[in-house]
Order: sequence, then structure tokens, then C-alpha cells
Amino acid sequence: MSEQDFVRNFERTGNGVVPGNRRRLSVDAVLCAALVAVVVYGLFVLHSAVERDLDVLLSQLTRLSLGLALMVVAAQLRPTFYLKSAPILYAFGIALLGAVLLVGVEVNGSRRWLEIPGLMRFQPSEFMKIAVPLMVAWHFNNRALPPDFKGLLIAGGIIAVPAICIVVQPDLGTSVLVIAGGLGALLLAGLSWRWVLYGLAALAAAAPVLWHQLQDYQRRRILTLFDPEQDPLGAGWNIIQSTTALGSGGLFGKGLHNGTQSQLNFLPESQTDFIMAVLGEELGFAGVTALLVLYMLIVARGFIIAQQSAQPFGRLIAGSLSLVFFVYFFVNIAMVAGLLPVVGVPLPLVSYGGTSVITLLLGFGIIMSVRNQKSW
Repeated sequence: MSEQDFVRNFERTGNGVVPGNRRRLSVDAVLCAALVAVVVYGLFVLHSAVERDLDVLLSQLTRLSLGLALMVVAAQLRPTFYLKSAPILYAFGIALLGAVLLVGVEVNGSRRWLEIPGLMRFQPSEFMKIAVPLMVAWHFNNRALPPDFKGLLIAGGIIAVPAICIVVQPDLGTSVLVIAGGLGALLLAGLSWRWVLYGLAALAAAAPVLWHQLQDYQRRRILTLFDPEQDPLGAGWNIIQSTTALGSGGLFGKGLHNGTQSQLNFLPESQTDFIMAVLGEELGFAGVTALLVLYMLIVARGFIIAQQSAQPFGRLIAGSLSLVFFVYFFVNIAMVAGLLPVVGVPLPLVSYGGTSVITLLLGFGIIMSVRNQKSW
């Protein structure tokens, strides 16, 4: 068999690999470079946040390496693979969320994890940040856009089911990101702003009911946002310490490993939710700005890939996953700066974590898949 015959037979197999990429891996150079820069930057900050604990650093490096490998693999698959797999992935994710409610591992009053004895512990809700946008994009792929009322109702159900399962764990932060992914796909599908205003009005009307559905600690966090000094050694401690750390960094910071709030353990969860405060204190305004520039480059590149896609599914999934990433870091930074309540959202690709890091990078692999094949 000649090489040309082999190539023709290979293209007919429909195995999910992007045509034209048989001899080399194909990734988006700009997006990949920005992601690697954030990862490397984050490792330096994490090294300081955990006080040079090499075990934690190696653990994070292992997870990041796995995530980057999965990203590259995901980028080689056709977008049609994700289109066909979306209902299966969504159903699998819902099943995992149900398993969490039944047999999940409880930590600090929250039941969010599943554990495979002797192997690993993971957080299924993180997976829904990808599964929900995929499912909403699948739902609208062969429908006339902008969506009609029936299409909006079905999409709302797709978003609401996992969001409710996550809220009752309770995990308000992850539920916000899951909802953001679904709503992002809705907006990109052409949802009228009239419906957005209706939704905001309904949310405002339901606020008193929703307030009473919140856990006591969640209500305290919201109240503390407006006056952290009312309980400076309790509920207000996190916001007071994080804003103090950010403000004390000045223009160029105190230098890595030289922060007072972080190194003297005033900052809570300095390696996870509040690692931005470590960054602000030790590298200052310049260090925070550098990270924000990288973040915005990633988001902008994701939206450019979405805009260039030839198919609705590609545009919706690349755009919605990029929007999830934006909401991810926006909520964390606003939380650390005292502009939003503390909701337990880590700083993406910088905070110490496992499932969140892997799912984020997997999502970027899907975005690259859309870029690698502009026509289906």
C-alpha cells in the first residue's frame, strides 16, 4: 500500500482525529503559550504561599502536567466528537452528582467529593463546568437561532438540574460557575436581552425566598461583605486580612517569600482561595497586573477562536468555556478584594487544586479543537 492510499484510508476511518494533523500535534500557539505562562507564574506564587513545601509543589506540578497532557489530547479530536458525546458526558456528570449526595465524602460540613479507595478523591461538580456548556451547545446546534421560548425552557432545565445538585452540597461558588457556563452559551446563541432583564427581575423578586434558603454561614458571608468590622475575629477575618495583604503590596510588592500576612499565617487558605492576596502582597500591583494581562489574553484568544468557528456548536462551546474562565478569575479576585462575598472559588491555574486544574485545561483543549478545524 502506498503512502497516499494509507492517508486516504486513514481519513475515512472517522476516528475523531483532526485531518491534516497526522504527523504532528496541533495546538493553538498563542493560547498554549499564555496558559503555560500562567501555570509557571502560579507555581512560583504557590511555592511562596506554601512556605517552600516541595511536597505540595510536586503534587501541583503532577496535576498540572496531567491537565496539560489531557489538553493536548483533547485538542486533537474533532469538534464532532464532543458534539456526539455531549449528552453522554452530561448524563454521566449528573449521575456522579447524585452519587455525591448519596455516598460523597464530607469535609468541613460540605459533601462535595467522591473517593476511590486507595487511588484518588475528586470533585464531580468541577466536571459540570464543561458538561453543561457542551450540553447547551448540543441542544442549540440544529435549532434555529436566536432560540424560541421552548428552547430556552429546555436549556434552563439543562442548567438548573446540576446547579441545584451542587448548591445543596453546599457549594455556591461552583454552582455560580456552572450557571455562568450555561448562560454564556445561551447569550452566544442569541438570547434576547429582554429575557435577561426578565430573569434579573425574577431573581430580585425571589431574593427574600432565596435568602432564607441559604445556609447560616452563607448569610453571614453576605452581611460581612458590607461591614467586615462587625466581626473582625470571625466572619470578617478573611476579608480584612486579604484586603490588608493586597493593599500592603504597593507597586512592586515585598518580594516572594517576604510577605507578612501570608508568611505569618494571617491569611486563611493562602494556597487556595486567597492566593491572590499572597500575589498582591509579595509582587504588588505590577505582579497582579501581569497575571490579569495573561488572563485577558487567554479569554480574548478563546473568543477569537469562537468567532472564527464555522459551526454553531463550535462558536457556542468555545465562547461559553472562555466566559466560564473569565467569571472564574473575576469572582476570585473580587472576593479577595472584598467586592463579593467569600464563595470558595480558587484562582484558576494558580491556586492549589486537583480536579479544578485538570478540568480547566481539558476545557481549553476543547477550545483548541474548535480552532484546529474551522470547517467540519
